[in-house]
Amino acid sequence: MEYVYAALLLNAAEKEINEENVAAILTAAGIDADDARVKALIASLEDVDIEEAIATAAVAAPAAGAAAPAAAEAAEEEPEEEEEEEEAEEEAAAAGLGALFG
Repeated sequence: MEYVYAALLLNAAEKEINEENVAAILTAAGIDADDARVKALIASLEDVDIEEAIATAAVAAPAAGAAAPAAAEAAEEEPEEEEEEEEAEEEAAAAGLGALFG
């Protein structure tokens, strides 16, 4: 994750995201940079517009957050329905017992 943070920091500073700069940030943070991971990061970011990715993620996060309250409401409604069903079953059982003992 530190590698991604280094790339984001370079992007925020409007610096070129390359192996040398990422390694320099990691070293400055006290992290022993793995050359293979740095190269993999640079290769994976080659065709990525970081600003667009951040904007897309920022839009997707609230949408996911908005779905959570709806799911919570649905979860709250289910116990009410179950309670109503249980009450109906108990009433039916009580009526059956009442018929036995007149």
